[in-house]
Amino acid sequence: MSLLRVCAFAKCLNRRSLFEQCAIRLSPADRCQLCVSLRDGAVRRISVLEARIQQLQSDTVLDVQHAKVHFLKAPSSGRELLSGKGPKSTPKEKTVIPKSGQTGAKEASKSQLSRWKEKLNREKNKKLENVKLKPTVKSKGSKSSSSLPSTTHKTISTTAKKPEPLIKNIKGHKKVSDQTSAGVSSTVTSTAAAGTATKTQKESKGKQKGSKKHTVADAKVSSKELVEVKEMERLSQQVSQWTSSSNPQVLQRDSEKSACGDLIQSICSYLEACVFAEDFDRAQRFLISQHRIRRGRKVMKTDVYNIMMRLWAKKGNLNQIGRIFILLEEAHLKPNLGSYCSALECMGRKPDCPPKVITRCLTQMEEDGLSLDDVFRKCVFRQDERDMVLKAVQIVQPDYQPSLNTNTGQCSSSLVQDYYTQRSDHQYPKLDFSHEELHQRFKQQLTIEQDCNITIDSVEAAKPITEKMAKMRKLLADQRVLWQKSLLQALRESKRILANTTTVTFKPNLYPYLCVLEDKEYVDIMIQSIDNLPPSGESLKVLAKYLGSRVNTKYQVRQKQQNQMVEKLNNIYNTYTDLLAKDGKECGALPREQWCKIETEQSSGPSLEGGEADLPYIVTLELGIYMLDLMVKNLKIDSDILNPTFNRKHIPIIYHMYTFRSTRQVGFIKPHPILSQMQQDATETKLTFDSFVMPMLCPPVPWTSVKFGAYLLTPSKLMRTGEGATQHEVLLEECKNLHAVLDSLNQLGNCAWRINKPLLDIIISIFNDRGSDKLDIPPPLSEAPKIPHFNPQDPSYTSSEKAHMKREVSNARKKCSEMHSLRMDALYKLSIANHMRDEIFWFPHNMDFRGRTYPCPPYFNHLGSDVTRAVLVFAEGKPLGPKGLDWIKIHLVNLTGLKKRSSLEGRLEYANTIMEDILDSADNPLTGKKWWMNADEPWQALGCCMEIANAVRSPDPTRFISHFPVHQDGSCNGLQHYAALGRDVIGATSVNLTPCEVPQDVYSGVAQQVEEFRVRDEQNGVKIAQVLEGVISRKVVKQTVMTVVYGVTRFGGRLQIEKRLKEIDEFPKEHVWEASHYLVRLVFSSLKEMFTGTREIQDWLTESARLISKAGHTVEWVTPLGLPVIQPYHRTRVQVLKSTIQHVYLQINHDIKQRPDTVKQKNAFPPNFIHSLDSTHMMLTALHCYSAGLAFVSVHDCFWTHAITVDTMNRICREQFVALHSQPILQELSNYLVQKYCTGIPAEAKKKKYQEYMKLMMLLAKVPQTGDFDLQRVKESTYFFS
Repeated sequence: MSLLRVCAFAKCLNRRSLFEQCAIRLSPADRCQLCVSLRDGAVRRISVLEARIQQLQSDTVLDVQHAKVHFLKAPSSGRELLSGKGPKSTPKEKTVIPKSGQTGAKEASKSQLSRWKEKLNREKNKKLENVKLKPTVKSKGSKSSSSLPSTTHKTISTTAKKPEPLIKNIKGHKKVSDQTSAGVSSTVTSTAAAGTATKTQKESKGKQKGSKKHTVADAKVSSKELVEVKEMERLSQQVSQWTSSSNPQVLQRDSEKSACGDLIQSICSYLEACVFAEDFDRAQRFLISQHRIRRGRKVMKTDVYNIMMRLWAKKGNLNQIGRIFILLEEAHLKPNLGSYCSALECMGRKPDCPPKVITRCLTQMEEDGLSLDDVFRKCVFRQDERDMVLKAVQIVQPDYQPSLNTNTGQCSSSLVQDYYTQRSDHQYPKLDFSHEELHQRFKQQLTIEQDCNITIDSVEAAKPITEKMAKMRKLLADQRVLWQKSLLQALRESKRILANTTTVTFKPNLYPYLCVLEDKEYVDIMIQSIDNLPPSGESLKVLAKYLGSRVNTKYQVRQKQQNQMVEKLNNIYNTYTDLLAKDGKECGALPREQWCKIETEQSSGPSLEGGEADLPYIVTLELGIYMLDLMVKNLKIDSDILNPTFNRKHIPIIYHMYTFRSTRQVGFIKPHPILSQMQQDATETKLTFDSFVMPMLCPPVPWTSVKFGAYLLTPSKLMRTGEGATQHEVLLEECKNLHAVLDSLNQLGNCAWRINKPLLDIIISIFNDRGSDKLDIPPPLSEAPKIPHFNPQDPSYTSSEKAHMKREVSNARKKCSEMHSLRMDALYKLSIANHMRDEIFWFPHNMDFRGRTYPCPPYFNHLGSDVTRAVLVFAEGKPLGPKGLDWIKIHLVNLTGLKKRSSLEGRLEYANTIMEDILDSADNPLTGKKWWMNADEPWQALGCCMEIANAVRSPDPTRFISHFPVHQDGSCNGLQHYAALGRDVIGATSVNLTPCEVPQDVYSGVAQQVEEFRVRDEQNGVKIAQVLEGVISRKVVKQTVMTVVYGVTRFGGRLQIEKRLKEIDEFPKEHVWEASHYLVRLVFSSLKEMFTGTREIQDWLTESARLISKAGHTVEWVTPLGLPVIQPYHRTRVQVLKSTIQHVYLQINHDIKQRPDTVKQKNAFPPNFIHSLDSTHMMLTALHCYSAGLAFVSVHDCFWTHAITVDTMNRICREQFVALHSQPILQELSNYLVQKYCTGIPAEAKKKKYQEYMKLMMLLAKVPQTGDFDLQRVKESTYFFS
């Protein structure tokens, strides 16, 4: 029997090739349907053509020619269809077509006139009446002596075309160079003709004495048009060259693939969940049901069928795999690498599999153009799948060994080619840990991630436990036990109902997703969400997303464990630590390169990369809503639990309600006041977090690809995107070389940290006291304002008093909610810091779609507030050296916000004069003079004071081991990039790109320019200019100047200035609105005058994005390091999720099927492009600092390192900025945009559309001119970063 199955499978493999070689056989019913559809389609096309000819003939067309229309015979069978033969047409299908030269008006009968034709005749009569009043001009393309300017002229050619070119033209195989050149000539000719006609009409209406001026203007316009014609021809040739050398599939994405991507993802995730839950019968039935639906079969992909193939391969069922191959044929799909991989795996598992069957499988795979080596390179393996495939292959090819690539080639960007090829002087840093210590840390981190969450002590645990607190804690613990039992019972009953709701069409439900974890794990997730619910409640959508994402995280971790990935990860990481450990071997490889090399050497077993199914965003929301519905219906508490005098009722502890946010009605989940009171009185000392919230206890896994890196088991994305957005991931997967980007992220993640414990203890003491608004430590809710209570029905209140009281209640509630949010945020950060106080830890990094980098842990990291930055110091200490102490002192002055216009020597001198205050702050931070509290960043300033005090009191300050990070901040970094792009001399001087004795403050410069404009207006009698006398300062204009480079509009700038004016007590409040309008106009005028090059580049970027998005495209570009960037702004689509608790309306603005949002695309392009440049500069600096052995981290445009290495980092920072802007960035951007958006336009495009296309091409090719600034001067600028 097994032999028969094997033979059947072999026939299945060969069956598809027979189909390709032979004619397609159709049943009689199918043939009839095919004939009818083809015949009806032909009739419809002919009738449309007739109507079009009559329309043209009925209009005032000077010369209408048409070809004779022939009827195509509909084929009677599939064989005739392939051969091009067809049946004869019936007499009913014949249509009389007038011969050439006959007009439609003479031949057409009045009875055949339709409504639209009558409408055309009426419009024609109106046109004729209008023309009588206007002079006519002669048109070049007309055979008549005069024509109507407002009439469309069309000619239907009589030239008969050959069948083959006609087919090619329909399929779009015409050369783009021919299309472009034809389009250019036709566009220019029609534009010139239209322009001449318009001018002639205007001249006839005007006076004769102005005729000389018109003649001169015409000459200028014609010469300008000639220049444009030449430029268009040059661009057309260039575009045609790009198009002929590039792959059109790369330039234009498959819209059908994007349209059905969400549906395919949902189907795949459902099947994967069924297979993971071992519900194989449900999975098989679902696949068959989707396959039988003809509409659904159109969107099915081979990967959907491969899921079931993989299942049957595990079971060694070759017969079932053969059946799925037949299903693929029926769906008109071809097997891919995954399909053959499953077949070979199944053959490897069968001990008696005949070699002939394996040979036929390999032969068929080769005929399909698939390589056996690609199976081992590109397929994702689970458990022992790879070994089974290799076993099967070696049955027929005993000496075969897969050829694997290590994926560590050179980076394609010219900016870093030398970095990867010339490594003789590289000194990669080591960690101060032994190999064994790192391995023990790996085990600790692995345990945390396998549990998916971690429970830590709250910093409020230091408070003494009162009798009331103990009572409430016990009461809550008892209630949680009851809630768990209630939820567990309700969940099991609900799953039982869902499991039996299988319909005929077998529509998917949530049942498989409720089986991927243990029932108790779902219940634990729900109970934990109750503990984190704020008293004011939370949006249902936010809570649903939280619950669903926690299930998704656990689900993916469980898949990795089931795929036996943990053991392989342990072996590879153990070998990898040789690169980082202080007792490891010296190696000239980067972390990514070393990991790839080890993974290649240990290739057997499961793949580490991307083999887990991820739940779609919509499914996670539906799952979260389902869990919330269970909680609302089944979580109860006794109403008299706090007050025995009340009547006992079983009431819900959370309830669903609606509230308004702006004009939108939003579903809310709110805790009952009894539950909130119990939680507040208990003041529990335990906090539970997801594992990815905590810093890592071992160095992160290096990013080696788009899908693998950062945490050990916890899923993480290389690029942060909106929920459900996939276009970024598609772009990254298409990108062949991201080595420099990945290596820079790995460098940032390999920096080890530790806690500044003395400073942390001071912060916690203030936090547990009553907080401090001045020091940015939020007070507890006991300090919140009391919410006033009043009866709206009380007749003693007037309507105005009631309105006033309502506002007071609303403001008090808002204040309480804000205080709770801030307090909990600080509690989380301080509790995590306190938990890590004796540990060394790491922050894995990823990036946003522009390339800006961020630590993965969301709460506690060095990108946070002043408090979190202050408690973080480098784990590795380095001696201060001869200049280190001076740099720490300068850094302290920078943190105070004083001496911004002073030189470095002046700041150092100032620090030396206040040494008494510095030492007093370090010794007595809360009882002394408290000088540090007046700094802009008080907690970082206090930490700096402590470091200085320790250094100066050491025996030799130059040998003092310092862990303190010193910052070097860019001087309005966005404007620095604009000035460098435009080589703007004045702008470069204003933002410290040129060497100066003292730092140039661009904000003060703009304030001074605005003041000059104000004085001029004051002398001209402008009233608001007189009111603003003495008000304009650096602080008033700083935020607007800083953000205008990142795309802030005049409206946003006005709001910023209005806020600053309101902070000035002396300024009259009645003039705030008018003054802010006036000042924002002056600020924009000052910037335009000071940064002319910047404005030209910004306007060019904005207009380019506007035209690109107007043409229906999203704006894309590639950074100088090769990172592809796409702006995910589309028109909003509303999707409704229906559930029993409420319908949720999702505002989806990243759907690639929707047209781009033109406003967002054009406003965001300039700031996003600059952000991509500053991230590129940071990445280049990170790479070269790592090769120089420096510790380096960044907060966007603020770079951190040890005091002793500040000078080295400054040199690297400047060198890489010059190297970056020495590239023709704008020209390369122009070439990329022209190549991407100005190719493949058909020559038959409408006139208006083609003119827009040419306008876009001309704009994109016209790069703004640059100035004469010498970039090399940046290397000598002290205050470029300082």
